[in-house]
Amino acid sequence: MLAAQKVSRSFGPVQVLFDIDMTLRAGEVHALIGENGAGKSTLMKILSGYLAPTHGDLMLDGKTVTFLSSEDAEDAGIILIHQEFNLAEQLTVEQNIFLGREIRKGFLLDHKAMRAETERLLRELETRVSPSAKVSDISVSDKQMVEIAKALSRNARVLIMDEPTAVLTNREAAILFRQIERLKQKGTAILYTSHKLDEVARIADRITVLRDGQNVAAVKAGEMNEDQMAQAMVGRELSNLFPPKRDTAGGETVISVKNLSVGDIVHDVSFDLQRGEILGFAGLVGSGRTELMEGIIGVRESSGTIEIGGRPMPLRSVKDARRAGLVYLTEDRKGRGLILTQGMRTNLTLLALDKFTRGTIDGKAEEAALDKAIKEFDVRAPTRQVLVGNLSGGNQQKLLLAKTMLAEPDIVIIDEPTRGIDIGTKQQIYEFIHKLAASGKSVIVISSEMAEVIGLASRVVVMRSGRVTGEVSGDDVNEDVIVRYAMGLEGRKYQSDD
Repeated sequence: MLAAQKVSRSFGPVQVLFDIDMTLRAGEVHALIGENGAGKSTLMKILSGYLAPTHGDLMLDGKTVTFLSSEDAEDAGIILIHQEFNLAEQLTVEQNIFLGREIRKGFLLDHKAMRAETERLLRELETRVSPSAKVSDISVSDKQMVEIAKALSRNARVLIMDEPTAVLTNREAAILFRQIERLKQKGTAILYTSHKLDEVARIADRITVLRDGQNVAAVKAGEMNEDQMAQAMVGRELSNLFPPKRDTAGGETVISVKNLSVGDIVHDVSFDLQRGEILGFAGLVGSGRTELMEGIIGVRESSGTIEIGGRPMPLRSVKDARRAGLVYLTEDRKGRGLILTQGMRTNLTLLALDKFTRGTIDGKAEEAALDKAIKEFDVRAPTRQVLVGNLSGGNQQKLLLAKTMLAEPDIVIIDEPTRGIDIGTKQQIYEFIHKLAASGKSVIVISSEMAEVIGLASRVVVMRSGRVTGEVSGDDVNEDVIVRYAMGLEGRKYQSDD
């Protein structure tokens, strides 16, 4: 249906794609994988009309085609589901699905027909979100399902999916995979990009691997296992993805949380964190892990006791938390962690701006801090002046880590440290977290990826419905035990030390 032939793309003097060949066939899932910055997003944008190739051709149904815009591509049946939501937050779910393509009855909008079609699409996706709900009021995973519903409503001949499961639960991902199978049977050509290599192995018919803007592998799915995919992506062996765990049992307690409640979401949670420890928080989506941490750092109102260094410490704001040596790295790096329309320097120093202010902001000191951050965190950018929104997801996450650590905290809470990040960058971030703990910092890691929690943490607290249902350590830090606690199936209850 759609093919790229010797496609290259440059941004000014920087070339990011080199002579890429790719063919998308009817009734197939073609997986496109690679590290952040490998050129995947650029290639997808070229295929869907958002960018023009600098050199090379696109072929549609065997004929050379030029898309002047994404609207041209959509008119030809090529639909891109963006990794970043392309939704109007103040409109309803129904209005977003039909925005620009409203169904009319004469001169009037046919609201009844649009409502019925929206309900049908949402029913297919097994999501309970209301067609009349305002998009700004629904969860991140529901927004992703709305994006998918919007794409399905357009009867795509070619569907390009950029990290569609990054914010979905396992249940929601399974629903999406069923829809993909249905689309394959209808003859839709699907380009699927994901950092979750188990998903690629599960649903792909063919796989293309990009590295540094070049095609380094193009194979049938059965010809490459997950380890081989990862090695092709990063160009090196990744057998030791996680650093060795550290034993901190019986060490100094740096923070003690007792009977903390946050609104009507989190109830009577107690836990301790030792110096140099990596403490994992596991649980299903909606278990209250993020809300608990937001309560601890003062973003949400909470009740209970927080002791830091053995002293009660009321934390009513992020500023209070920072003064106490506690920082939080949000799961939503684009919405709440970084200012996408600003440069790297502005973003880096924002949390610790007082360190660079002497009446006016010391730009030279900020530049020196950026030099150090780029080197220490391996932030890769075409220029120092690039807007943060134009960085890859992995480099945005590295910059957010650098920004957080510039505040020189003793306790670091990291929420979803590698969401939407390639396996090579994951390894870098895992190594960084390990070094933090080894240097005497104390780290709390919240992750929806079970392997991540198990691989990083020496002790794991499990939550369900806003309550702690279990705590595991040693040999009990395994998927079977954690899942039982997360599902409420384990009979033993967590008892705090007090």
